[in-house]
Amino acid sequence: MRTTVRPTRPLAGYAERRYERSRPVWLILTVLITVEVISAFETSMMYAALPTFAEIFDADASAVGWSVTAFLLVAASSAAVCGRLGDMYGRERVLMVVLAFATVGSIVSMAVGTLEGIIIGRAIQGVAGAILPLCIGLAREHLPVEKVAMAVALIAGSAIAAGAASLVVAGVIIDLGDWRYIFVVTAAYAVVCIILVEVVLPWRRRTYHRQPVDFAGAVALAVAVASILLGLTQGKSWGWDDLRVLSLLVVGAVIFAWWVRWELNCASPIVNLRLLAERNIALTMLSTIALGLGPIGVVTMLIPIIMQSPKTSPFGLGLSPTTAGLLSFIGAMVGMLFTPLAGKLAASVGARTALLIGTALFLGACSGFLVFHGSVVGMTMLIVVVSIATAFAYTALSNLLVEFVPEHSTSETVGSQSVVRTAAMAVGTSITTVLLASLVVPGTSTPTVAALGAVCAMLVAMCAVTIILALGIRYEKR
Repeated sequence: MRTTVRPTRPLAGYAERRYERSRPVWLILTVLITVEVISAFETSMMYAALPTFAEIFDADASAVGWSVTAFLLVAASSAAVCGRLGDMYGRERVLMVVLAFATVGSIVSMAVGTLEGIIIGRAIQGVAGAILPLCIGLAREHLPVEKVAMAVALIAGSAIAAGAASLVVAGVIIDLGDWRYIFVVTAAYAVVCIILVEVVLPWRRRTYHRQPVDFAGAVALAVAVASILLGLTQGKSWGWDDLRVLSLLVVGAVIFAWWVRWELNCASPIVNLRLLAERNIALTMLSTIALGLGPIGVVTMLIPIIMQSPKTSPFGLGLSPTTAGLLSFIGAMVGMLFTPLAGKLAASVGARTALLIGTALFLGACSGFLVFHGSVVGMTMLIVVVSIATAFAYTALSNLLVEFVPEHSTSETVGSQSVVRTAAMAVGTSITTVLLASLVVPGTSTPTVAALGAVCAMLVAMCAVTIILALGIRYEKR
C-alpha cells in the first residue's frame, strides 16, 4: 500500500479542490526535488558564462562578476525573508511567487541583451535563493515524520548535483548556440515548476494565527546582509583598505546590530532569533559558519586552482577547464549517490552522526590536497571524497534544524542558515585569496606550496572546530 498525504479540511471560502487532494509521498518528493534543481542551476550557471560575457560585452572580470554577485546578494536576503513569509502565509503560495520572479529575471536577462540587463535580471532571479528553505519546509509539512530526514537529504543532494551539472549544461548551451538560450531554458523550467506546484502539491491552510509581517525587519535584514556581503565579495578587487569596502562593512554591521535588537523586541519577527538560544540550534549554526569558512566555502574554489594551474608552477596539474569541470561533475554525481545513506543515518541515529562523518571526510581530503596536488589520480580521488563529504554535511546541517526547530518555523530557520552559510563562504574565499596572494614565487603572482599549505591548515582547523561543535549537539530521538 502506498503512503499518501491527506491535507486537513480547508477554511470556508477556499476552493475545495486545493485542499482535498491525496498525493503519494514519492510524487511530492519528486516535485520538490524538481523545483530545487532550478535554484541550484541558477546559482551556478553563470560561472560557465563569465568568460563569454567578458568577450561579448568587452568587459573585465570585475564587471561580469556582478552577474554572480547581484544574484547572491538578493538570494541571501530572500532565503530568510521568503522563508518566514512561507511559514506565515503558506509555503506553496510563496514558492510560486518566487518561481515567478525567477521566470521574470530570466526573461529580463534574455530580452535586454546587455551586461547591465543581465545583472538586473540576475538580481531578480536571486529571489530563487528562497527555494531550498521553502522546499525543506514543504517536505516537513506534507510528508510523514519517518520520511522527512530522507526527503531533506535527497533535496539537499539534488542541489549539490544540479550545481555541478549546471556548469556542464551551461557550457554546452553556450558552445552550441547563443548565450541567451541559458535564460530561455531557465525561464521555461521555472514555468514548468510553477505548474507542478499548483497542480501536484497539496495546499494547506495555515493552522495557526497569521501575524503581521515585520516589514522593518525584512528591509533592515536585506540591507545589512547585502552591505556586508558586498563588502566581503568586493574586498578582493577593491582592496580591503578601500573606503567603499570599509563603509559597506561598517554600515552593514551597524544596521545588523539594530536589526538584532529590533527582532528580539518584535512580537512577530521576520527571523525568530530567540530560537538561537536553544543549545542545539546555536551549535548547528556555529557548525554552519565553521564549514562555510572552511571546506564548503573554499574547496570548490581550491580544486580548480590545483587542477588547472600549469605544471610549471609550484603546484598544479595543467588540466583544461573542460577536463577539470568533467572530473568535478563526476565527483558530484558520486556524492549524490550517498545522500540516501546520509538520510538514513539522520533518521535512525540523528543528523549529528552524518555531520561528524561528513566533517571527518572533509578533514581527510583537506589534508590530502597538500600530498596529492601533483597527481591526477590522487586529486580525482579527493574530489570524490569531497563530494561525499559535501553530501553528508549538507544533509546533516538541514536535518539538524528539522530535528530541533518547530515545524511552523522550519523555512525561516533554514533560510537564516543559508544567510549564515553564504556570509561565511564569502569570508572563507576572501581569506583564501589573501593567503594565496601573500605567499608567491618572488617576482610573480604564482602561489607557492607554502600558500597551499596555509590554506589547507585553515581548512583542517575549521574541520576540527566543526567536530568539536558537533560533539556538543545532543541527539534527541524523535
